[in-house]
Amino acid sequence: MKDVVITYCKPCGYLKHAQAAAEAINEKLGVGARLVPGKGGIFQIAVDGQVVAKRTSAGFPKEDDVVAALQEALS
Repeated sequence: MKDVVITYCKPCGYLKHAQAAAEAINEKLGVGARLVPGKGGIFQIAVDGQVVAKRTSAGFPKEDDVVAALQEALS
């Protein structure tokens, strides 16, 4: 099974975004994601160490984009 990890900036208050992404991944793909606290503004979702979605200057990745990226990475 592939390792899905959501790394989020704890001091920035990104936990709620990480939890929402993990819930969407679980509901739509049936895959559990590990939440890992970080710092420095990080918010990224990785599969087996490869980043498939991340926060950019435009904001957080949309739920549908995260699910689509994970579907591709998991196939």
